[in-house]
Amino acid sequence: MQSRWLIIIGGILAAAAGALAFITMPQEKPEALVYDPPRALAPFKIESTATGGTVDNEALKGQWTLLFTGYTYCPDICPTTLSSLKTILPQLQAHADVPVKVWMISVDPQRDSLARLTEYTGYFGRHFVGVRAEHPQLFPFVRDLGLMYSVPEEGETNYLVNHSAAIILVNPNGRRLAIFNATHEPGAIPTVDMEQLVRDFAILAG
Repeated sequence: MQSRWLIIIGGILAAAAGALAFITMPQEKPEALVYDPPRALAPFKIESTATGGTVDNEALKGQWTLLFTGYTYCPDICPTTLSSLKTILPQLQAHADVPVKVWMISVDPQRDSLARLTEYTGYFGRHFVGVRAEHPQLFPFVRDLGLMYSVPEEGETNYLVNHSAAIILVNPNGRRLAIFNATHEPGAIPTVDMEQLVRDFAILAG
């Protein structure tokens, strides 16, 4: 009888020790820059391919959203980023209990009409949304996200737009939660490490 109680007590102590070890074990942390607490976005109004009209901050609520700057005439960063995000989107969705969407913020309002954006983002799937605005509304919106872009000289028609390659993660409360910065390697276009994005998202959305 005594040995039986010793076994039970030993089992309880072993379970308690295991639980304590789990609690004190260093928890995995994301490599992305995480905003703690998440940051509210300044009020904005911007055109969206999702509605065919204007949306505001409410459009970011109830979903996880990955935002990045781009434009339809972009020769490299934008199509590469969109294609990569399309590939990993099912993995991201597996870690989320609400939809995961991608917003491409056009930084070329002169050439990117809503119709052109609709056709461009539609190629990648229904979870991809194009948004646009004229520079007076666009620049503050992009700057508030912590991103940037260049504005072409007046009268230019054939030009490239320099813009950030980072991706912003907005949580289902419509607040900025993290930024995934692009890696810059000689001879290669700057891109976000998508495998790391998946790992970090699993932690942040968990």
